[in-house]
Amino acid sequence: MRIIPIPIFENNYSYLIVDDKANEAAAVDPAEPQKVLAVLAQTGAKLTSILTTHHHQKHSVGNIELVLTKPNLAVYGADARIPELNYVCKHNEEFTVGTLKVRSFHTPSHTKGSVCYYVRDGNEMNEELEKAIFTGDTLLTGGCGKFIEGDAKDMYNVLYNILGQLPRDTKVYCGHECALNNLQFANTIDPNNQYIRKQLAYSQMNQVTVPSILEDEFKYNPYLRLSEISIQQATNVTDPYEVMHVLRVLNDNFNNQSNGINGLSNGVNGVNGINGVSNGVNGVSNGVNGMNGMNGINGITGMIL
Repeated sequence: MRIIPIPIFENNYSYLIVDDKANEAAAVDPAEPQKVLAVLAQTGAKLTSILTTHHHQKHSVGNIELVLTKPNLAVYGADARIPELNYVCKHNEEFTVGTLKVRSFHTPSHTKGSVCYYVRDGNEMNEELEKAIFTGDTLLTGGCGKFIEGDAKDMYNVLYNILGQLPRDTKVYCGHECALNNLQFANTIDPNNQYIRKQLAYSQMNQVTVPSILEDEFKYNPYLRLSEISIQQATNVTDPYEVMHVLRVLNDNFNNQSNGINGLSNGVNGVNGINGVSNGVNGVSNGVNGMNGMNGINGITGMIL
């Protein structure tokens, strides 16, 4: 199994999953299809399916063009809002891409129809040699997605009772390159955590931080450490659902601060006046290199992350 991350838009990821034994491939959230097709051509594999994690445009819009370009693709998902959806996968359902085993998990929280795909490559002895989970905007490196169509209880159930039950050596491929911002927030919550500091330093040195390892997420991701004293002290609550809720509120407030940290402002990636674009033009705003993200340029809408 080969997994190729494909950066798209400002900080999204598509992925190409290639089974070299069968020379087949699946595309995960191929929202900029031409980039995916260019990588596919280099592999020589046949694209047979699309795995869509959720309906948001920057994850699903490319389905339309890909189906036109590559007819007869199986388009998996669990939300009628997904373009070109032709296979509604059930929770805990298993199917294949070539010889690779794929299990779909319904993970409602970010959206009602969010799905994570657990992909395994095995040998003749039926031993699983490599395991990967594609999480879209559900579990993110060092964080998790907003509870747009769910609540803290939904995300708790997803992270602890579904994704958290996977083997700890599973590789996590999320839908965005957001490790730096997530770990900066985590560091404010738990500044004495050596694992956060180590991963934060790594994310500052590397533009591509996927995949992470599930075992490591349990060491530095605050959303997977709700029972730890440091997290409960930071949130001033102990009930796990309440800790999850307060963490999300603090996280959103952190993202919205215009204090020199890349964040989300008014539902658009970037804080006014910080690292980006002002009024849609690269430049300096109020004396600080910044992003106003006007008209949705270089931004993530409030529908994601």
